[in-house]
Amino acid sequence: MNETIQTILTRRSIRAFQDRPIPAGDMKLIVQAALHAPSGMGYQTWQFTVVSNPEKIQKLAKAIAAKLGRDGYDMYRPAALIIPSNLKESRFGKEDNACALENIFLAAHSLGIGSVWINQLQGICDEPGIRSVLREFQIPDDHVVYGMAALGYAAAEPGEKERIGKVVEIS
Repeated sequence: MNETIQTILTRRSIRAFQDRPIPAGDMKLIVQAALHAPSGMGYQTWQFTVVSNPEKIQKLAKAIAAKLGRDGYDMYRPAALIIPSNLKESRFGKEDNACALENIFLAAHSLGIGSVWINQLQGICDEPGIRSVLREFQIPDDHVVYGMAALGYAAAEPGEKERIGKVVEIS
């Protein structure tokens, strides 16, 4: 089977990570994959913020937990976060970031690194407690975060999951 198709078919969300850093070279490759995602009209109005400091990741998790009232929320304690953000005024920001996140997930999986989409920030990234942390991460005030990639080495191998959905073939 084609290696790309194999990567797509075997990638799973990972929600438990080992306490093991991701090599810098692998993170650079993953970010390169994000930068090569399609963007509406080629505008590329995004920014990719890589956070690998566990204390900073948990600071953001605590801010999210406080805003959402979710005690103990820790974003699965990843080894790293990639936070794609995009101009609030971008017509295609949400779609562009979704494409970039998919590239991130597939690139990570191809390198043996697990990932999961963290989606809580979209509606709350301008809340003062959240925005202050995002400013510390140098995410501009005129950017929205539609989703984040939590990355790390899987604590356990994910099992196979049946895929369901409707397929309509018209000939």
